[in-house]
Amino acid sequence: MTNSQKPNYTFALTVMVVLMFLLGFITTMNNSMIAFCNKAFSPLDDVELQLINTAFYGAYILSIPIAWLLGKIGYKTALVAGVIVIGLGMALNYLGVGFLGCMFLVAVGIVLLQVALNPYVLVLGPPETAATRLTVNQTFNSLATFIAPLFVSMIIVSNGTYNVSQIQVPFLGLGIFAIVLGVIVMLLKLPAIKDEEPAGDQVAENGKSYKSSAFKYPHVMLGALAIFTYLGVEVGIPSFFPAKFESLGLSVTDPTSLLSLYWGGLLVGRAFGSAILRKFSARKVLSGALLLSSLCLLLSLLTSGWTSLYLYIGTGLFHSIMWSCIFS
Repeated sequence: MTNSQKPNYTFALTVMVVLMFLLGFITTMNNSMIAFCNKAFSPLDDVELQLINTAFYGAYILSIPIAWLLGKIGYKTALVAGVIVIGLGMALNYLGVGFLGCMFLVAVGIVLLQVALNPYVLVLGPPETAATRLTVNQTFNSLATFIAPLFVSMIIVSNGTYNVSQIQVPFLGLGIFAIVLGVIVMLLKLPAIKDEEPAGDQVAENGKSYKSSAFKYPHVMLGALAIFTYLGVEVGIPSFFPAKFESLGLSVTDPTSLLSLYWGGLLVGRAFGSAILRKFSARKVLSGALLLSSLCLLLSLLTSGWTSLYLYIGTGLFHSIMWSCIFS
């Protein structure tokens, strides 16, 4: 195929970026809504408060059956279904359907997107630039995590009151946007991803040999372990931040505001990482990021005061591109 005949996936990739932004936005917005719900449905005890996260993240237990479903309905159908389910969950809240039930429905759509979105990004272009495309997507995911709390504070609780009706119109707007986006994805011409496993080991037309199952490759399970470990750091740093800050004996009026430096590090790291990955292989970039992030954490344990804190939250700058490099 000549260069003039190569498909142009620029618009398709743009839509995938929007989907990744939507995914990060809604996930972070859910976390930002806990304080609002505590007052809107007040008073809630600790168990009732955690039901908000449980209703949302509980849907992630469906990841394995959804992965099986993808093999039956196809990745594109899963993308369309995921976005529309998110839209319906948001819109149904406007009609007075239970908040927790709506959030669970939204989370099911999020899981559909998470399982199907990244494989699509991988095939929308040459394999050697796959890590770059994933990192660009992750950059917009980070941007969404920065904007979502602002959306909650400026749009939903802007007048300082806390009423359930305040979330209905914003949620309806998000729901309509998601449904329209789903229709756009449905109309896109995207490459098919085949999940069929051959009966035995095969040699492809390009001369490369392939095993009959992905699980016959050791790096599949090692990659899963690597992503598990990476997420432990990504989630662990903000989770343990209050205890870390208290242990250092520092004095700041609102210590949690310092976490914006951590999320900002993720955003900056992914933005620059997408450019760096154009010049260096994902393997080299991942190795360098691993060493530097590990060094930050180690020095954070060996130092004290503000130096220790900045090293701790600065880890985000270096582990920001790990996920996309590992996955690709």
